[in-house]
Amino acid sequence: MSDDSGKHKPRFKRILLKISGEAFQGKKEFGIDIDYLKVLSGFLKQIHDLHVEMGIVVGGGNFWRGRDATLVGMDQASADYIGMTGTIMNGLALQASLESLGVPVRVLSAIQVQQLAEPYIRRRAIRHIEKGRIVIFAGGTGSPFFSTDTCAALRAAEINADVVLKATNVDHIYSEDPKINKNAIQYKELDYTEVLTKNLKVIDATAISLCREKKMPLIVFSIDEPENLVKVLFDDSIGTSVKEI
Repeated sequence: MSDDSGKHKPRFKRILLKISGEAFQGKKEFGIDIDYLKVLSGFLKQIHDLHVEMGIVVGGGNFWRGRDATLVGMDQASADYIGMTGTIMNGLALQASLESLGVPVRVLSAIQVQQLAEPYIRRRAIRHIEKGRIVIFAGGTGSPFFSTDTCAALRAAEINADVVLKATNVDHIYSEDPKINKNAIQYKELDYTEVLTKNLKVIDATAISLCREKKMPLIVFSIDEPENLVKVLFDDSIGTSVKEI
């Protein structure tokens, strides 16, 4: 990967990165691919070394998909709480991997697990970030019925991030699933309202509505090429940008 960091500074000073639980799977069908986690951590270290302040919201879909559990009769609240524990496992694994590279990290959980992580307190999170630590937000919002996408938008607003970066398994936002319809329209730039009116499914409506209210830019890009984590800080051609147009 060519390094643009010597040519110009990153576009953002403080970011909120959303990493889906599925990203932790790597090539595995379930759980955490340790080899991929090491690769991912290496690129996150590069971001940290660029002095970009960073909060990370992790999903838990590599362990548990709440919507699947509801299909067999489990109530959604119970399914969502189980999913939150999956995000804590991913957060702790990512913390350990980053610390092995010498990166200072704190995991803050919206669910009380004092033996494992600090409780989420907004001022504490901001203080950790100001001290140069990566803060991993686990446990979702701490309440059922809210996705980790919504958690990402919420935490971004709370820590005054410059942007929400959603690292997912598609390279852009499309009109339909490009794996199903090869003629799906690829969007390079969208307004918040367009995402809602077109009912584009790459991120949930509550998250988009919160970003619109706070005028928080959102970039959706692919983590299948993990070097995009660094590239997106310099190159505005990476992914789809959602903002006020």
